[in-house]
Amino acid sequence: MVSCDLVIRSGEVILPSRGLTTCDIAIKDGRIAAILAPGVGCSAKEEVSAKGLVVFPGAIDAHLHLGHGRDIAQPRVPRDADQETAAAARGGVTSFIPYVMATEPFDKIFPSILEVSHAGARIDFAYHFVISTEEQLAGVPKYVSELGVSTFKIFMNIRGGEGKRLGLPDIDDGFLYRLCETAAKSKAQVCPHPETIEMSWPLRDRLMAKDPDGKGGLAVWNDSRPPFVEADAVQHAAYVAGITGTRMYMVHISSAEALEAGLRQRRSGSRIAMETCPHYLTHDVNWKGGDIGKINPPVREAADVEALWKGVLDGHIDTVATDHVHRDAGSKEGGIWKASPGCPGLETLLPVMLSEGHHKRGLSLSRVADLVARNPARLMGLGDRKGAIEPGFDADLTFVDLNKTWTLKGSDTASSAGYSIYDGWKFKGEVVHTAVRGRWVLRDGALMDEAIGHGRYLHRQPFTSQI
Repeated sequence: MVSCDLVIRSGEVILPSRGLTTCDIAIKDGRIAAILAPGVGCSAKEEVSAKGLVVFPGAIDAHLHLGHGRDIAQPRVPRDADQETAAAARGGVTSFIPYVMATEPFDKIFPSILEVSHAGARIDFAYHFVISTEEQLAGVPKYVSELGVSTFKIFMNIRGGEGKRLGLPDIDDGFLYRLCETAAKSKAQVCPHPETIEMSWPLRDRLMAKDPDGKGGLAVWNDSRPPFVEADAVQHAAYVAGITGTRMYMVHISSAEALEAGLRQRRSGSRIAMETCPHYLTHDVNWKGGDIGKINPPVREAADVEALWKGVLDGHIDTVATDHVHRDAGSKEGGIWKASPGCPGLETLLPVMLSEGHHKRGLSLSRVADLVARNPARLMGLGDRKGAIEPGFDADLTFVDLNKTWTLKGSDTASSAGYSIYDGWKFKGEVVHTAVRGRWVLRDGALMDEAIGHGRYLHRQPFTSQI
């Protein structure tokens, strides 16, 4: 008889090689001890029925920004991690990887970031570093070997002063090339924000001359940074990745053109992964919610939404991540030119994929699990312990009432943003429970305060294989 701390009985469990399977899950010391046939004897301290629920591997959000107030550079106090990990748990997310933005060397500031994160986090976490200075670039090998950070972002759009809004200096293509070289030597991965921003400037200037107060909304924002600006950068960065032999993860693909540019580079031999975000699968320029829908890259045309869903359904898109930004709605005031880009999305990651993907478009539950759990784990260096329900892996589980319909009220969200672009949306498929390493973080829809500080930092090793 198996001896364990917790046994989950009679759930419909998504297993990596078998798909949806009725089984029991035995958990010991925070890990999955065994997958059992229903009813097999198990001596456990706690037994929970999952009958009528689908059990997913906990989602891993590989792209978000965790900051303090309207600053999205880094968490400053434990409450920053507490609130956003609470939103994550509601959205079925059991691990996430925020981006840290700074101009200081990261080894100088990372200990304090880990301290406040450990004090507040309800879920497990890793970090990406945004590389923008020569000192940071020189530090990449040390960040990989000593800090356990093996993924690095570069904003291809911080040129001509564009980085001032984020407090970052300008970079150029030479910097991109050298980062890719360094990452390849360090067995790390580059995650570029793809926009050839110089091409957007004349478009922006013409549009601002016609609409100086920014009343044109999401359509004019899209026109100022159109899909070809994104697609050009995707193919450019992917080509550099191919030249340097670098692992590359292309973030927030938002348009049909950018997706096709990535696919062309794949066909020519570049090994890149591609991510999209829920808002690009649900919102377009005709959305009536106003400037709170300003995101960078912009939400696109309805045809782009459907092209991205096709990429999700046919396997060309590897992951779906939120690009969660928790600035409050007041940051969106002043017209489309002044409004801050980004929106919260942690709380709705899995609900969007179930409602819009599974129920509306026939996306299989196994494919949902791949997009939000197994593939992010594999592509982010966590595939040895996260992203799948199998013996030896962390017991990160998300329990879903697949056919439950519910309506989101933005003011009730857990994120400090205090709003949602899905306010008033009716969803089908609700997250009921979330467990991180076998400990309840969300139970019967209620957040467990005793989970505050339960989250652990995920130290990652250098990558040993290509994408």
